[in-house]
Parts: sequence; structure tokens; C-alpha cells
Amino acid sequence: MVPPMAGGGQGLPPLSCLYLVSSFLAMEPTDTVLTYARLCGGGSVTESVQRFIWDRCLREATGKSHAPYLRNFLKKLISEIELKHGDVLDELYELLTNSLAYSNEANSLNGNVRALKCISFLFPEGFYEHQSCSMTNRLLVSLSCSLNMLEGDTGCSIWPSSLFLAEYILSYPQVFSKKSCFELGSGVGLVGICLAHAKANEVILSDGDLSTLANMKLNLNLNNLNLDDNHEFEYLKSQSSVKCLHLPWESAAETELLALNPDIILGADIIYNPSCLPDLVRVLSTLLHHEKSRSPFEDMSSPKEHPVAYISSVIRNTETFDRFLGLLEAANLAIVDLTPACQPLSLLPYMQSYNRSTIRFFMLSGKQNGSQASQSSLKLGCIPAN
Repeated sequence: MVPPMAGGGQGLPPLSCLYLVSSFLAMEPTDTVLTYARLCGGGSVTESVQRFIWDRCLREATGKSHAPYLRNFLKKLISEIELKHGDVLDELYELLTNSLAYSNEANSLNGNVRALKCISFLFPEGFYEHQSCSMTNRLLVSLSCSLNMLEGDTGCSIWPSSLFLAEYILSYPQVFSKKSCFELGSGVGLVGICLAHAKANEVILSDGDLSTLANMKLNLNLNNLNLDDNHEFEYLKSQSSVKCLHLPWESAAETELLALNPDIILGADIIYNPSCLPDLVRVLSTLLHHEKSRSPFEDMSSPKEHPVAYISSVIRNTETFDRFLGLLEAANLAIVDLTPACQPLSLLPYMQSYNRSTIRFFMLSGKQNGSQASQSSLKLGCIPAN
């Protein structure tokens, strides 16, 4: 059970209020937001619900929210209230008028429309002790992202598999805590931000597209990860070291990859492009077959460890996925499907656009390290899938 939102609307159901605000901030479809508004009002958007929406969602929205989304939401909200012969707050009419005049230039970057989405991860009561969300049991991640998911700006979009991996990291922080974690194709940086909250020792994010990398760094700054002169970010509360690398898979040198020396490799929706698969598998093979370098403080009598990789993906094309499996076999890499047994907690219950049932979750390792990989899967703390 998600706890009620502190300071919710007087007399309004707290859980519906929490979902209403969370869905608006995440720019969920406006019909979804209106559904939660009706639930708050017992079936209709009452004056109390309007006041709550104004106070919690709209008061400072102009110039911050994506203008077309804000206009569309206001139009539908006002239309619904008028249809039920209700009284519309003057503030809503005024904001709609202002939003119609607001230029969308501030939401454009190099011809690609960007918007600021705020993703709320809602934790069960008493589950997560990190100081960023312990008081409200909510972690809010702000992300500058693209709204043109299928129009050449895919690296700056929020993909379902990255939401899944983020949920997994936050559900089982003990798996990633005090580990060196390296992500391939980091996109908007959501997974890396969650790794910092899970107190990974080191977080290395990478992408092969320079504009995506620039947007990723912007998002790290938005979430209190500050860039220093060495292009490393330090999370102010968890003290995780976060680095951003420009890493095109086709040109990544073996020495460059081995120097990363990660414990865990992560990837979300990185196996959809068949032309990129040979280079991706080469990178994975180099990392997964490499023995972890030990620090002078480690027990030298213990077995040497190899990295493992966790990949979440929507299988859109079975031929592409079969080719990926064939390349893994040729590279002597093992893959285990963790989907049936391992599911994260439902930390995004308000997000109706996010369908977890379409996502597969895999663990990869070098075949000679099969016993270690099996032990790692046992340590994941998986909960049965529903």
C-alpha cells in the first residue's frame, strides 16, 4: 500500500490525489489524469478537485510544462466540468488563455521537441530508507526527454524497458549497492540516476550519440548530480561517482572497455536494431569475459569474479532477437531469462501507459562463469511474477 501524500486535498481520497499529481507530472495521457480527477471527486471533477489540481499541478505550470500538453489537459478538464454543468475556477480559464498565447519555442532543441517529465516512484510504507524519499516514500526524477519517440530522437525518449530497469534497481538496491555499474545506451540517464539512489559505488553511463549525451548530462544536473572538471558527477547525498562516456559500440576499443572494470553491466532496449547487434555483442563479450581487477584490500584467496549483465527489453521482432541469441552463442556467452521468476515492485502504479507484461528481463555472463551467474541470480532477491 502506497502511503497517502502529505498535505493532500481536504476531504479528498489521498491515494487518488497522489496518482493524479504523479500522472500529471509524468505527462501521462490526459484521459488518464482526468480519470484520477474523477476518482478524487467521487465520479466528477468537483470544485474541491479543481482547487487541488490548481494548487498541486497547475499553479506554476506555465513556462515549465510542455505547452501543447498543458493546453490539451486544460481544454479537456474545462470541457468535462462544463458538460456536467459545474462551475469552473476562474484560474483555469485564465491559465488556458495564457497557454494559448505561450510559444513552444522553449520546448524545442535542434528541431526536436523536448519536454520535462517528472517520474514519481512510489514506495511501500517503510520500504526505502534513502533520505531523498524516506519522508514521503516517493522518489521524484526529473527528465528532459523527447516526444518524438519514432522520429530520429529515440535516445532522448523514456522507453518502457528503462522504467522496468529503474523499478528493479530501486526495488532491490542491495544488488547494486557498493558495486561498479556500467550502462550501455543510457539515453536520458534514468537508470544511472536510480543507481546513484541505490548507492552504487560507481556509475558509468554511456551513449554513442553526442546530442543524447548532452541531454543526459542535463538530466543528471536536474537531479542534483553535479558535473566537475573531470566530467564526473557526484551525487550529493549518496556520494556515488557518476561518469558519462561517449561510447559508440562500433569504435569502442578493447583497452577502453577493459579499463571500465564494472561489476554489473546494464542495458535497456538495446537489442532492437539488427545492424548494431554484432558490435553490441563484441562489447558485451569483452566485458563479460574479463576477470574483475581486485583492490589490495580484497581477500586474495576468494575466487576471482567476472561481471554479469542485466538487460531488459521488449521483443519487437523475433528474428532480431534470434540473431542476438546466435551471436551470444558464438561469443560463448550465456543468457538466462529471469522474467518468469523476477519482477520488481510496482513503483509506478499510476502510469497506465507503462505495460510491464511486454518486457523481458535477462542475465548474461561468460559461459565459463556459469556457476557464478547462477549464484548471482539467487542473490537478486526476486519476487514471483504476478
